[in-house]
Amino acid sequence: MYVCHCFGVTEAQVQRHAEDGASTPRQIASACKAGTDCGSCVRRIQAILGRRACPRHEPAYQGGPVLAESEGAKELEEAA
Repeated sequence: MYVCHCFGVTEAQVQRHAEDGASTPRQIASACKAGTDCGSCVRRIQAILGRRACPRHEPAYQGGPVLAESEGAKELEEAA
C-alpha cells in the first residue's frame, strides 16, 4: 500500500528504512523523500513508526501514593 503518493513510497519501504535505523519522519524523508512534497503522508509515517516503538513497560510502582512518603507530602500536610 502506498504511504506517499507524491513519490510512490510504500509502507514496506518505510518499514525497511525504519529497520535500517530511521526513527522519525524527517529521517524517513531523508531516506526516500516521503513527506517532503505535500506532507499529507507525514501522519501515516508517524503511525508506522509508532507501531515499531518499544513495547510499554509495566508501571514501576503500584503499591500506593508515592507522594505520601516524600518530604514534600509532609510539608503539604502541615500547610493544610
